[in-house]
Amino acid sequence: MATEIVMPQMGESIAEGTVTKWLKQVGERVERDEPLLEISTDKVDTVIPSSEGGTITEIRVKEGETVPIHTVIAVLDGPARGAAPAPVAAAAPAPSPPAPVAAAPAPRPVAPSPPAPAAPAPTASYAPAATPARLLTSPLVKRMAREESVDLRYVAGTGAGGRVTRRDILHFIEERKAGRVAVPAPGYAPHTAPAPPAPRPAAPAGFAAPPSGGHAPAPNASWEAQVFPGDRVEPMNQMRRLISQHMQYSKHTSPHVYTMFEFDMTNIVQLRAREKAGFEKQAGVKLTYMPFVARAVCYALKRNPLLNASVRGEEIVFHDHVNLGIAVALENGLIVPVVKQAEEKSFLGMAKSLADLAERARSKRLTIDDIQGGTFTITNPGVFGSLIGFAVINQPQVGILDMGAIVKRPVVMELEGSDAIVVRHMQLMSISYDHRIVDGATTDHFMNDLRDYLRGWSEPLL
Repeated sequence: MATEIVMPQMGESIAEGTVTKWLKQVGERVERDEPLLEISTDKVDTVIPSSEGGTITEIRVKEGETVPIHTVIAVLDGPARGAAPAPVAAAAPAPSPPAPVAAAPAPRPVAPSPPAPAAPAPTASYAPAATPARLLTSPLVKRMAREESVDLRYVAGTGAGGRVTRRDILHFIEERKAGRVAVPAPGYAPHTAPAPPAPRPAAPAGFAAPPSGGHAPAPNASWEAQVFPGDRVEPMNQMRRLISQHMQYSKHTSPHVYTMFEFDMTNIVQLRAREKAGFEKQAGVKLTYMPFVARAVCYALKRNPLLNASVRGEEIVFHDHVNLGIAVALENGLIVPVVKQAEEKSFLGMAKSLADLAERARSKRLTIDDIQGGTFTITNPGVFGSLIGFAVINQPQVGILDMGAIVKRPVVMELEGSDAIVVRHMQLMSISYDHRIVDGATTDHFMNDLRDYLRGWSEPLL
């Protein structure tokens, strides 16, 4: 039985991968979970094991080629389901025409050269779907539909549950070019608005366009950026495109609400100053502020489990473990590796895990598992001097904590029964939360728990 090997998805926001090296060739045997090939994305380089055992009969993607996720890249033990006939069979000479061909039926009574119809009617396969479920498909297919001005309601889906696949839309485009299908204009713009002279995507891949009659404004050419003499124009790289799509999808999916708290980090700053030299010598990693906050976040999430949850349709998934995503800035973007079961780690274990993930993220040595399964995220723009930010939720999570810079500020405190102005190390932190399931009171409890844990720090560092 043939087994198809597909390009895996290397993270929530990654839509394609590049084959860098095949470790097995056609005709060679590969065992289940044995390394099969190396792939690369803008964020991750890794070795992919074979999902099944068998003999490689076909390699469809050459080294150096980039293809979308879920594309069939190789076949084990025979031709793939639905694949074209093998070239050997196609090239086999026929000694004589088969009998049925020789006895072909009489020609149909039609004109030998009929004129092509001006506007052929769509076939039954391209009738509009009766349910919006037909529009459920991959971000790649949605992007292709918008770039080619295809209304997905008129594309017959052959995927599971009637989903439109990449092959379906490519077939539809070829049929349309050949004049064998005619459909109305795409349904993403208002039907009464004239088509703009230069079509532009109504929404990025992965972003659900509003239905007809929604509140999305019609495209307006005046919104496009003007290019002046001396300006440089260059396309977004793949990482920036994917980040853009993922962020727009998140803002569309989750009603974001924000709250901000002020933290007195003086005790943590003084503790770090006393211990950082000895800690680095014994632990082998630098003592930063992130493991302090990460440990406090684990404590607060266990006390407020709704922020360590996800939305699935009309259900709430409460995660048993805290899989903590930590945003890491790269040269031209960012990535969010995940500390799995973070609540079970000691301070030292957390510090080592954070240092390891950050180093491997910057050297593109993360694995697929390193960037999947997060349940809550921390981002720290404060290291670059930002006082505060309001981050976009990393789907399908429902909360993200933003750490501002730690700065010295005059603060009014009560000392020995009297008010006094003292200099303290203060830090602003904000949390963005999904108001579909999280309310302000829950978030405030979380932030208070976080602040209390940091203010009364009692964990040993080693």
